Amino acid sequence: MMARSFKFAAAALALAAACGAQAADKFTVQMKWVPQAQFAGYYVAAAKGYYKDEGLDVTIKPGGPDVSPVQVIAGNGADAIVDWMPDALAAREAGVPLVNIAQIYNRSGLMLTCRKSSGVTKPADLKGKTIGVWFGGNEYPFLNWMGKLGLKPDTDIKVLKQGFNVDPLLQNQAACISTMIYNEYWQLIDAGLKPADLVTFYYEDQGVATLEDGLYVLGPKLKDPAFVARAARFLRATFRGWNDAVKDPAGAAKIVVAADPSGSATQKVQQRQMENVAKLITNANTPKIGYLDPAAYERTVKVLLAGGSTPVIKTDPGQAGYSHVVWEAAQKK
Repeated sequence: MMARSFKFAAAALALAAACGAQAADKFTVQMKWVPQAQFAGYYVAAAKGYYKDEGLDVTIKPGGPDVSPVQVIAGNGADAIVDWMPDALAAREAGVPLVNIAQIYNRSGLMLTCRKSSGVTKPADLKGKTIGVWFGGNEYPFLNWMGKLGLKPDTDIKVLKQGFNVDPLLQNQAACISTMIYNEYWQLIDAGLKPADLVTFYYEDQGVATLEDGLYVLGPKLKDPAFVARAARFLRATFRGWNDAVKDPAGAAKIVVAADPSGSATQKVQQRQMENVAKLITNANTPKIGYLDPAAYERTVKVLLAGGSTPVIKTDPGQAGYSHVVWEAAQKK
């Protein structure tokens, strides 16, 4: 009798475990680039079981040079994407109803880095120069800045479609290139250039910074209470991951290195990247992490509308471009 009871109990436990595993709700998030500390919070949340704690089975899809997060979500390949607001709002105007549900980075890490020997020491010196620019949605802040300066691409400046590397500057193919404070700038230093050899123009300082690395979903899904609840659990776990990453860059770097299938990520580089990423998330470890400040949103929209003859967007999306409904739901555990 005891043996039968034991077998019954074991079978019941196995069934319960199976049901528990099936009960986890699936959620897929598409990154903007390959695994690196730029996205550390998501990998930390997964590695530490924070998504599991929320009853979620989360798939983190890495990005890359041939991956468009907008196309992925438009094709129902993800529930949410990490994207820059210029790209997201341009896509929205083009017919993909993206809505920002959380803003992880509240400062921009984008800058233009130039060789001092090229003669560029101030924005006006960019005229007549070849400048490396990232495309795939990353070109919008640059084009806005050039419009503000009154410089026309391919007339006053030569725009070089830059790969996601620093080769054009190292090989003297361009006077300036696009860099991020946490990534490509340091690649130049690692390649042997010294800070004194370089001149940097932070988009924040030029008054054309736009919001980066926000989380976007398709607007119609926000009408579904079940989706909102699932997305809120995703945000809660993600915020925990980011809070930990900011507090412990070394620990976050180890997790990112382990998550990189290519094996190219190194502890030194990822830790340095995380330390600089932390500077862009000034509300980490506060109740406001991930909250999209409406004023910051409006500033970004104004920058994108003020692109001269080539504005990023032609119509102000108003409040339709963002929603706090998921963020607010994430606060109500």
